[in-house]
Amino acid sequence: MPKGIDTITCTDALARLPKDALPPALAALWREHAEAGAPMRDRADVLADTLAILASLNADSEVLAATLLDALVDIEALAQAAKLAVPERLHVLLEGQRASSRVWALHRSHGGGRNPEGMRRLLLALVRDLRVIPIVLARQLSRMRAAWRLPLDEQHALAKMTRDIHAPLANRLGIWQLKWELEDLAFRALQTDDYLRIAQSLDDNRSGRERYIEQVKAQLREMVAANGIEADIAGRPKHIYSIWKKMQRKALPIEELYDLRALRVLVDDVPTCYAVLGLVHALWVPIPSEFDDYVARPKPNGYRSLHTAVIGPEGKTVEVQIRTRDMHAQSELGVAAHWRYKEGSSAGGAAMDKRIAWMRKLLEQAAEAAGEGEAAPLQGIDSDLVEDRVYALTPKGEVIDLPQGGTVLDFAYAIHSMVGHRCRGAKVDGRIVPLTHALKTGERVEILTGKVAEPRRDWLQPSSGFLASSRSRDKVRAWFNKLDRAQNLKDGRELLDRDLRRMGLLHADLAPVLGKFNAQTEDDLLVLVALGDVGPTQVGRALLELEKATQEPEPPALPALPAKAAAPASPGAGTVTVQGVDNLLVQVARCCQPLPGETIVGYLTRSRGVSVHRPDCAAFLRLAGKEPARVLPVEWGARRSGQQVAIQIDGIDRKWLLKDITTLVAQVGVHVLSMQSEQTRNGVRVRLQARIADFEQLGLLLARLEALPGVATARRA
Repeated sequence: MPKGIDTITCTDALARLPKDALPPALAALWREHAEAGAPMRDRADVLADTLAILASLNADSEVLAATLLDALVDIEALAQAAKLAVPERLHVLLEGQRASSRVWALHRSHGGGRNPEGMRRLLLALVRDLRVIPIVLARQLSRMRAAWRLPLDEQHALAKMTRDIHAPLANRLGIWQLKWELEDLAFRALQTDDYLRIAQSLDDNRSGRERYIEQVKAQLREMVAANGIEADIAGRPKHIYSIWKKMQRKALPIEELYDLRALRVLVDDVPTCYAVLGLVHALWVPIPSEFDDYVARPKPNGYRSLHTAVIGPEGKTVEVQIRTRDMHAQSELGVAAHWRYKEGSSAGGAAMDKRIAWMRKLLEQAAEAAGEGEAAPLQGIDSDLVEDRVYALTPKGEVIDLPQGGTVLDFAYAIHSMVGHRCRGAKVDGRIVPLTHALKTGERVEILTGKVAEPRRDWLQPSSGFLASSRSRDKVRAWFNKLDRAQNLKDGRELLDRDLRRMGLLHADLAPVLGKFNAQTEDDLLVLVALGDVGPTQVGRALLELEKATQEPEPPALPALPAKAAAPASPGAGTVTVQGVDNLLVQVARCCQPLPGETIVGYLTRSRGVSVHRPDCAAFLRLAGKEPARVLPVEWGARRSGQQVAIQIDGIDRKWLLKDITTLVAQVGVHVLSMQSEQTRNGVRVRLQARIADFEQLGLLLARLEALPGVATARRA
């Protein structure tokens, strides 16, 4: 690591910043430590070159200031020691540069890894402000320009990281002047012989090719203008790395490549594309075998353009690409992005595309404003550009791409189906976590596996929270599809009975709801439940809805009054409407404790008003059998704060069981009123008194409790 920076360069570096880019006290602190020989990240000339590159990209004052500050190691710690505040927007940029340094370290420690695409996406996900990306690209280019000073092995490591991460990122952001130089410098360091051979084979140097392109561009612009066509014409010669890639892809010698020099013509509509094509062929002799019409026949990735090659001035071949401005925008920013075609990658999500497109538009706006002499500071990333993917790491540093909310079990299935099937636990950053733990970008995950593949049926239930990825659920479902029908029937019956028992619908007739799930028979429905295509809770809810829709209220035994009224229940209970009776006290029965959303009936007591029960409550059935005239139809009204419910949990007596139960209850958002535990012959029994909002919350809580390790059953007491 370089030590210090000379006074002249220090003064020059600070002079490059716009006025007021840094608070005076912070600028003085930086100058003091730099001149005193404090450790710097790069040599003085590399820092100066980095700032010059950023200036050429029209970077704003905050970007330049953050680049200068980060050149001094531990600048934020020094500022804190001096009791100086770093502005929040500069802090975010410094934080992003530290995040990029972690990605570089990860790349180096694993020899580049087998997934450079994952590394690039991890970087973009970690960085909160995308203005960090031009900083790291400019700094890497400066380091590559000065890499000749380094030992050979360090040159190779730097070049490999440039090839894997920085050059593709520059390509995606459309920073072409950085992209081609990064690629060429990396290619020269990694494959020196190939680089020199191609360079010597070219008939002139790069500057000569650029002058030639300008000459050809002027001729075509004159021809197009003479025919009354408005067009934007740009040209750039192929750089050496691009030439080598095409030679490898097409297995051709350099003499047979027709696009060493290329023009791109942008027009307003498709007819004008073909009109310009005719002018190009009239101006220069076309090469018939090199014509491709991707407008009439787009590429599989949606790319559209006309490609032709001609014999230009001095007998040199020139490739011409002609497309509309909309095609170009789609190619540069949409699903047919040029980088996907070039890099052969189909990975990515809509949010990542949006972040990259936003950054490219930002750079274009900065360039336009700079051309008009206006200030165009790059702004921080918009709040709506939130990444919809999570990038977690294996112990070996490979990047695994998961959907937002992906769990450690999703991570296991993303590695391999059998890893998921055999998954028994996981460690995140060295800490054991449950299989429902939702991962965050940058976390390192170690999967703990058993010897036997034993996926569980409840992994397929969304309410259990084990899997967030549909691909993971498909893999679990495929495993159970391989089992015989008898086993699926047995497992489906167990899953369904467990949920129906909670709802008081254990002996309900399933025939009326078969059609809702496209099942011909009850057995078909049980198989669907076993395979996770239909959730047990869905069946229970369908039965409850059917019962509610078909329930005919019995005529009241008491004289009917003109209005129905809702009598307040005990504090915290849902409001109950008693049909046909007014001004009666209503209370929720303690024997069965029905919840808002469940089917309920009322029983008119002799001294306590109407007692509300579940229809399958044993106490209610006994009372109704003796005096059926006291049964009243009731229904839930507006819900209040919740209802007290008793829950019984049976399981093995293991360490931390009570802690896991209380943690899970808190995560579900349930308020615990009391908890008791006692030893039983088979283990331990825990009784909870909790305040539950509604039946849906109770179902979620019971399902999550039963998923805890060591818990055999969880049900209402």
